[in-house]
Amino acid sequence: MTTEPRWYKSSYSNNGGNCVEVAANLATTRGVVPVRDSKDPEGPSLTFQADAWSAFVAEVKAGAFLA
Repeated sequence: MTTEPRWYKSSYSNNGGNCVEVAANLATTRGVVPVRDSKDPEGPSLTFQADAWSAFVAEVKAGAFLA
C-alpha cells in the first residue's frame, strides 16, 4: 500500500510556472487527492476528497470553466 504522495504535473503543462502537482495515487488508498503549487513543492498542499476531485476534473474536461 502506498502511503506517500507521488507527485506529478500534467503533460499539458507548458512550464509557464502556473502549474499544480497532483498526488492521485492516494485516491485509492486514502480516498483523498493532494494538490500543491509546483513552484513551491515544500510548501502546503490542499487535500480534496477523491470523489470531489473526480467531479472537478470531469467538469474541466467538459469545458465548464472556459470563459
